[in-house]
Amino acid sequence: QVQLVESGGGLVQAGGSLRLSCAASGRPLSWYHMGWFRQAPGKEREFVAAISWSGDSAYYADSVKGRFTISRDNAKNTVYLQMNNLRSEDTAVYYCAAVYRFKGSARTPLVPTEYDYWGQGSQVTVSS
Repeated sequence: QVQLVESGGGLVQAGGSLRLSCAASGRPLSWYHMGWFRQAPGKEREFVAAISWSGDSAYYADSVKGRFTISRDNAKNTVYLQMNNLRSEDTAVYYCAAVYRFKGSARTPLVPTEYDYWGQGSQVTVSS
């Protein structure tokens, strides 16, 4: 199975930028669709962005569209989330997740329950 490790979180002022990375090991990243999710205190885990196994298709939550960009480098077994123009409401623990691309309908899922593998999370705090 694949193991996922996030990095790149931290404290940033509103309007600033951060780039999260998710390093995969144990299996080729190209076997998996990938997603980023976040969870703020007292709230449910929510979808942020997802990318198909090939990188050809990307999907975003309305709240981050135009500010965040998901990308992947299968040769480096790494997925990225570039976050620009950060807002205080973006403060959360960010998780990357993977699902085998031939599971089910083979589409890229947008809900956390459809992902099978998760990283430990990376804290992002945006100060206003």
